[in-house]
Amino acid sequence: MVWFIYAFICALSVATADALSKKALAGNNDTYLIAWVRFAYAAPLMILIFPFIDIPELDSGFFIITFLLLPLDITALLLYMKAINISPLSLTLPFLSLTPVFLIGTSYVLLGEKPDRTGLMGIILVTIGAYLLNAHTISRGFLGPLKTICKERGSVLMILVAFIYSITSSLGKMAVQHSSPIFFSVFYPLLITIFLFLIVSFKTKDILPKTVSQPLLFFLIGILMVIMWVTHLMAISLVEVSYMISVKRLSLIFGIIYGAVLFKETNIKERLLGSAIMVLGVILISVF
Repeated sequence: MVWFIYAFICALSVATADALSKKALAGNNDTYLIAWVRFAYAAPLMILIFPFIDIPELDSGFFIITFLLLPLDITALLLYMKAINISPLSLTLPFLSLTPVFLIGTSYVLLGEKPDRTGLMGIILVTIGAYLLNAHTISRGFLGPLKTICKERGSVLMILVAFIYSITSSLGKMAVQHSSPIFFSVFYPLLITIFLFLIVSFKTKDILPKTVSQPLLFFLIGILMVIMWVTHLMAISLVEVSYMISVKRLSLIFGIIYGAVLFKETNIKERLLGSAIMVLGVILISVF
């Protein structure tokens, strides 16, 4: 069960990093800057790790896949930061559980693969959970919760992020097959840090002074991102990826708790219930 501990720490780390990122955005309403900070403050520690890993032989396929991944992951990251900035954590993070649902859809379209009964049940549970996130609006009609999702910009953006992740997860797996899990887990975040800096430098004035404007908070975010990457890697080295990801999705629950405690978000009970059902759906899709 050591893998479970690593996956649990991974889930807690990413949820805490998200909560601190939202707090940082309250002090500096620049989603580009905070997106870069998440990687920039983690980069020095990743650089220290880099000399201790084996560099595999990299073919042209690795570089093609990696540079297809970069714009998608950077776009998803910026949308992610925008979503948690403009909307409650409890109405944004749960929609990340839609990624495996989208994966089923894309695999059906591209490969003709149909989900089994367990997968279909998982999709139904994720849908029910998403509906229950806004259960208090049922008084406005049966479609009230769905209309509320459409009106909440952060929810819509996170749904788009989940869709992009359904594509990048497949590309990421291909990149690992053309390199190695350890190498890619260290090299790729460093690459994102560099390219994201080029983008942010055009969008943010005085980027370097702003990068150190909240040093302790930014440092904590960076440390948490490193912990997340390392524990993710250690967990998947001990157990099947599907099991690890299922536990990692507990971050949605932690995110809602942070939303209640740190940001005084409302309707927490129904959002916890909805998220718990969505996580159960993810488990059915991923594990069985």
